[in-house]
Amino acid sequence: MTPEQRSRKEAAGTGAVAPRSLAESLRARDDASLSALLRARPDLITPVPTDLTQLATRAATRASVVRALERLDRFALQTAEALAVAPDPASYGELLALMASDGGAEADPLVAEALPRALATLREQALAWGPDDRLRLVRTARELLSPSPQHPSPTGLGPTVAEAASGMSPGRIQQILTATGLPSTHDAVSATDSLSALFTDRVRMAALLATAPAESLEVLTRLVWGPPYGQVTADPAPRLRWLLDRGLLLPTAPGTVVLPREAALHLRSGRAHRHTEPLPPALATAATHRPQMVDATAAGQAYTALATVEELLKDWDEGGPAVLRAGGLSVRDLKRTAVALDVPEPMAAFWVELAYAAGLLASDGEADERYAATPAYDEWLELPAAERWTRLATAWLAATRAPGLVGGRDAKDRALSALGPGLDRSPAPEVRHRVLTLLAGLPEGAAAAPDSVLARLRWERPLRGGQPTAEDLRGRLAEWALSEAELLGVTGRGALSAHGRALLGEAGEHAPAAEPAGPGDKLPVHHRHHRAALREPLTAAERAAAADRAAALLVPLLPEPLDHVLLQADLTAVAPGPLQRPLADMLGVLADVESKGGATVYRFTPASVRRALDAGRSASDLHAFLTAHSRTPVPQPLAYLIDDMARRHGHLRVGAASAYVRCDDDSALNEILADKRSASLRLRRLAPTVLAAGADPATLLEGLRAMGFAPAAESAEGDVLITRAHAHRTPPRTAPEPVPDGPPTPDATLLTAALRAVRAGDLASTAPRKPGPEPAADGDLPRTTSAETLATMQAAVLTGTALWIGYVNAEGTASQRVIAPLRVEGGFVTAYDHTADEVRTYPLHRVTGVAELADDQL
Repeated sequence: MTPEQRSRKEAAGTGAVAPRSLAESLRARDDASLSALLRARPDLITPVPTDLTQLATRAATRASVVRALERLDRFALQTAEALAVAPDPASYGELLALMASDGGAEADPLVAEALPRALATLREQALAWGPDDRLRLVRTARELLSPSPQHPSPTGLGPTVAEAASGMSPGRIQQILTATGLPSTHDAVSATDSLSALFTDRVRMAALLATAPAESLEVLTRLVWGPPYGQVTADPAPRLRWLLDRGLLLPTAPGTVVLPREAALHLRSGRAHRHTEPLPPALATAATHRPQMVDATAAGQAYTALATVEELLKDWDEGGPAVLRAGGLSVRDLKRTAVALDVPEPMAAFWVELAYAAGLLASDGEADERYAATPAYDEWLELPAAERWTRLATAWLAATRAPGLVGGRDAKDRALSALGPGLDRSPAPEVRHRVLTLLAGLPEGAAAAPDSVLARLRWERPLRGGQPTAEDLRGRLAEWALSEAELLGVTGRGALSAHGRALLGEAGEHAPAAEPAGPGDKLPVHHRHHRAALREPLTAAERAAAADRAAALLVPLLPEPLDHVLLQADLTAVAPGPLQRPLADMLGVLADVESKGGATVYRFTPASVRRALDAGRSASDLHAFLTAHSRTPVPQPLAYLIDDMARRHGHLRVGAASAYVRCDDDSALNEILADKRSASLRLRRLAPTVLAAGADPATLLEGLRAMGFAPAAESAEGDVLITRAHAHRTPPRTAPEPVPDGPPTPDATLLTAALRAVRAGDLASTAPRKPGPEPAADGDLPRTTSAETLATMQAAVLTGTALWIGYVNAEGTASQRVIAPLRVEGGFVTAYDHTADEVRTYPLHRVTGVAELADDQL
């Protein structure tokens, strides 16, 4: 590096000499600063740039700048908007005046205190560069944020005098100068400069406005905070004519006038925004509860969530609803699922989507495609309750699908269905995590007011130009996150639970405080949020450890499964709590669930008892089961019901003829034939104890049961068939992958490798070379003959000097490299490649040329 370059680099770092470009500004940064840039804007290393010039070029592309602007908090964005309407370049004092009015720090001390860190954020993210006396906004950002008729600025300011007057005739401009009492000039440029100087001179501008009619001042008042454009007729009113004559309104198009930026800033006392927001709105506490109550409430809801997901998948155990041709559940199937779960349809959509996100259900992929439980569901059932909950909660946190959209319409006016396409919203995980992090910043047991949470999120991530659709989506995602966290048991009574905090990976230690910084806090809230947003995401090991901590905290709060029920004389059984799985499964076959809640009520009916007998249980098995698991004696009506159904069960036999019925009691067959309800079965007597049917066995079984009989199916050998539910499972399926919201934040390993490659590439492209007979132009590969290349390589091996080479690989891609040759033999050179930071071997015939570096380079 030459002394001139070294002094320029040092000056750029200290601000003594302004860097000439964004690339030069990046070149003056250290590795920590570049790492912060790449973390904040990960799209800049996808793929890794070859050098810092390419990094600067990529950082100034429209797509990347738009993405970076949309991730600024409100005050940092207001700072960028102020820079966009400031002179280019601007001084720090000019920027402060735009943010805090002419009074500067004394007029608004909060803005003055927060502005340095907001400006540091813009610099860190390569949206602004230069020292304090020559601040520049990246050109693309300036174009996006500068006022124009098509894209009004959020500041409400219009074009400058020079911009607005660019299409005016020189004579008209001279007339304006005369009307304002300014001396005429020889050209339009000096005339607009003179008018701009008048409008920016507070004393002279105040004197000019003091002579304005009251009606004219009222017009300026309406335009001062924007929009700055207005309509005039061919013969304007006197109040408008006074403003037009003095250039306070300048024509931009036929019938359209604008208030020049300089005049508007004078009327605003120099402020670019009507309201600046240097600090985020504080979270309002809606209620405060005892932490123990919050944890208990959340644990109870967590248990309900587990029971609901189990009930959903048990209902789909033999094969769930059919998959629509376009994908997803039909409206009818969603309604049936909601009825089965006894919840509203939007809540049913949430539980279905949660099970899908956790990989517990999927489509089976058959020709007649249906939804069913996956093999992972059986593994999930074997886990302890707390671990099953953390599996659901972690899947919910990472899912990009938004169940709240179900029932709405997409951009093409197509219905959005549960489990269907079009439900992915990439900001969803970030919004959920941020909502919970804000709750973690409150004292334990405190529930935040939802409106204050939404206001905080809008401050942290405002959208340029007030895009209502996108902003409404983020707001709805936040509202859904609050309600879904309550349903899932992450929160209780609106406050974050202890196991919810643990699930975030100790987020409470990293989250910004909910309240504004106090006098002793040197780091404002908005900057702490920005710093937290840039921290590296949790690794897989850290997420697993967080889930384990959450499960450990949840275990003592969940009720222990019971091994007993309370039988009652009205043919019901009361489960005073959750039941052990074998007991719950058997009781689910023997009885029907009548009501749920803290205690589940089961009812025994002839159909439910017959269901147990069909499953292969005998009357003695059922009596023994009830006696073993009831804390009360088995009521006599229940014992009679079981014995009566067992006595009648199998009394009739149904087989395949198409179907037949046989019974040793011919009077029972006579009763069937005499019943009018048997007409559809097309029965006829084959023998005193045998009836033949035209219906298939399954239809015959259902028909006889509808008539009040309890037939049993039999095999071709005459044995009773035991019917058990067939559990339908999909082939092994993986949980759906979340749709990323842009490139992921790079980890430390990737950052280190990327910085090393960029630094080395930058060295290869910018290092000065010793002058030769035919020096290469900037950016061109060096060109030397084969003999010159070989001789220079061999000399470098002896002297240990570094060389600059041009190299073309096997694919024909050309690159520049800085190498230190170690040996030359067999048509190859082995060298330490500073660009790749490793020893490599290159064929000499692919080296286009070689040049020596200046003596002070490596």
